[in-house]
Amino acid sequence: MRSFVHTPGVSTGPLDICSCSLVLAAMAEIIMCEPFELYNLLNQRRCVSRLAEINYLCLVDARETQDYYTSHIVTAINGKLDSKDTFLLPEVVEVDSMHHVVVYDSNTSCLQEQGRAVDCAQTLAKASLHPVHVVRGGFEKFSALYPFLRTEKILYTIMELENLKVYPVEIVPELLYMGDQKQSVDTIVLRDLKISAVISISQSDAPECRSIKGNQTINIPVADTVVSDLYSSFGRICSFIGSHINVDSRVLLASRQGRSRCSAVAVAFLMHHLKYSLEEAWKYVLKCKPAMRPNSGFLQQLSDWELHIMGTKLTDISGL
Repeated sequence: MRSFVHTPGVSTGPLDICSCSLVLAAMAEIIMCEPFELYNLLNQRRCVSRLAEINYLCLVDARETQDYYTSHIVTAINGKLDSKDTFLLPEVVEVDSMHHVVVYDSNTSCLQEQGRAVDCAQTLAKASLHPVHVVRGGFEKFSALYPFLRTEKILYTIMELENLKVYPVEIVPELLYMGDQKQSVDTIVLRDLKISAVISISQSDAPECRSIKGNQTINIPVADTVVSDLYSSFGRICSFIGSHINVDSRVLLASRQGRSRCSAVAVAFLMHHLKYSLEEAWKYVLKCKPAMRPNSGFLQQLSDWELHIMGTKLTDISGL
């Protein structure tokens, strides 16, 4: 059984994983990030995968070239060295225009190791306008968690990038995911993420519980309108999620677009299970999926849920 520990204050994740950073003069900050944070970056979508956006993500593989050609994380480019074994800035992207800059090597676990990932990150930090993230555990840990995001492919057309499979974002690492209706019935997604249960919040007329190919699916019939009542289902949903993840069983939250109803439920669960304030839970889910946005009616219901969980309203919802 997995346990959760909460430290007050806005955290980087529900497990409150410790992070460290390195700041050098005239350089962007260098920060460790967890594998699930890179996973979430790779699985953002507007109309199509955000990986098709030219200034979205610069992902650099700092391993030896032969390792890169054997297998690497999807869309990663190989970091090149000069004659003095110093990493060069990538030629194929403009680092200073990138919103996200991420680098990994084989297995660096902290910035003090001064491995290839940190060396490469220091080069990237000289050009980047945003923090440069180093993936904790490198390719070994990431590929063990997400083997379906490994590839040998090096070059992509814009159309190929637009059509990359987008997976649900990860809310609680290896336990709770949030996605849209199409993802909730995609057998490849359910298999790759090892989903055991799906909570579908839809506009159907009646609640339904069924099992599809080994995945238990519960339907919560709530429309995405400001007058719809999602609050009365928070307790049932949170109990259902908790009963699964407490035995390491993975759950997917889904609604039509994966933006309003399922994100409201994800926020409610973090408040219930980890005793986050509404603001803490909101900012956390927003980091996992920047496009999330519960409608104003659900936001008010989350404020009422905070009062129920905490005994007081801690969050000014006008600031969210």
